[in-house]
Amino acid sequence: MVKDLFERIQNNKGPLGKWASQAEGYFVFPKLEGELGPRMQFQGKNILNWSLNDYLGLANHPEVRQADTDAAIQFGAAYPMGARMMSGHTKYHEQLEQELAAFVMKESAYLLNFGYQGIMSCIDALVTRNDVIVYDVDAHACIIDGVRLHSGKRFTYKHNDIESMEKNLARATKLAETTGGGILFITEGVFGMRGQQGKLKEIVAMKEKYNFRLLVDDAHGFGTLGKTGAGAGEEQGCQDGIDVYFSTFAKSMANIGAFIAADKDIIDYLKYNLRSQMFAKALPMIQTIGSLKRLQLLRESSAIKDKLWVNVNALQNGLKEKGFNIGDTNTCITPVYLEGSIPEAMVMVNDLRENYGIFLSIVVYPVIPKGIILLRMIPTASHTLEDIAETLAAFEAIREKLVNGTYKEIAARTTVDMEA
Repeated sequence: MVKDLFERIQNNKGPLGKWASQAEGYFVFPKLEGELGPRMQFQGKNILNWSLNDYLGLANHPEVRQADTDAAIQFGAAYPMGARMMSGHTKYHEQLEQELAAFVMKESAYLLNFGYQGIMSCIDALVTRNDVIVYDVDAHACIIDGVRLHSGKRFTYKHNDIESMEKNLARATKLAETTGGGILFITEGVFGMRGQQGKLKEIVAMKEKYNFRLLVDDAHGFGTLGKTGAGAGEEQGCQDGIDVYFSTFAKSMANIGAFIAADKDIIDYLKYNLRSQMFAKALPMIQTIGSLKRLQLLRESSAIKDKLWVNVNALQNGLKEKGFNIGDTNTCITPVYLEGSIPEAMVMVNDLRENYGIFLSIVVYPVIPKGIILLRMIPTASHTLEDIAETLAAFEAIREKLVNGTYKEIAARTTVDMEA
C-alpha cells in the first residue's frame, strides 16, 4: 500500500515546527515594524533591537537610501530582464564585480542573486563525483545543502578542530588518489551562531602537506573584519590562500545578493557553469547600483567600522564583567549561553520583550544541544552606548529569574503537549 505523501508531514511537524502553535508570530516569524534600526516596534511596543545583521548601519545611511531611490526611479524594479547570459547583463554588474574583486584582493568576481542558492550552486559546479569534500560539522545550512548535491564522497571534521581536519584530509587524500579526483575544503570565515572565526590561517598552512582547494563562506566577516574590511582572511593574514571567497550582501551591505571571488580562470568557469545564475534572472538594478554605493562607503568610511567595534567591545566586555558566558566569540556576533529548556527560553524571551523592551534572537535545539539556551545579539554601528547599558541591566534581571526558577515555574503552567 502506498502511503499518502502528506501523512508524515501532517503527523510530524519537525523539531521546530512542533512549536508553531505557541511560537509563530512571536518567537518565530515576528513582525518588526518601523524604520530599520536599533529602535523599532513589535506588537505595538517600542523595542531595542539586537536582531538585525545590519552591522555597519548602512540600511538607513542617507547616501545609500538616495542611491537606491535614484536607481529605482531610473530603472524600476524589473530592469534588467532575463538571465545575464542572454539579456540581463549590464555595465553596472561588471563594475560591481570588478570593484568587489579588488576589495577582497582577488583577480575576478561574479555576482550571485542570493547567497544561499549561490553557494549551493558554487559547490555543485566546483566538484564532480570523483572529487572529495571536507567541511566543518558546524557549517551553515547553505553549505550543508550544497554538499548534499555532491554525488561523490564527503567528510566532516569536528568544529574548528585542527587534528580532526588533518585526519579527514588524510582520508580524503587516500580516497581521491583512487578516484582520480581532487579535494574541496569548505569552512566559514565567521560561524554565525557562536561568533568564532574559522581557523583559516591554519587551514591554509595545511596546503603545504595536502593538495586541496579552499572555499570560504565569509558572510559575517566581510565588512567587519580586517584592516580594510575585506574579511576574515585579511584579519588572519591569509587572504591569498583562499581559493574561492564567498560573501553575501545580506549582512554588512544591507542588501540582497552575493558574490564569489577567485582567480580569473576559476570565475570564468563558474560563470558558464553556475546553474543558479545561468537559469535565473539577473540581479535587479536597484540592488546592483545600491551595492556599488554600499561598497564605496565600506572602502572610504573606516569610521563606520570603528564605531561598530566600539559597540561590540562595550557589549561583550560588559557581559563578561557581569559574569555571562559568551563563549569564545572573536567577532561581532555576541552569543550568551544559559542553561534551561525550550519552554523556559520562551518565557525568558517574552519577559525581555514585554517588560524590558529588548528584542533579540533565541537559538535552541536542534541548532544547539538540548538544555542550552543561546541568546544571540548582533551589535551594529547604529547602536549607542546607552543602548548597551540598558541591555546589560536587563540581562542581570533575567539571569536572576532563570537561576531562581521563576521562568521554569511559569513555563510549567503555560506550555502544553511539548517536550522540554
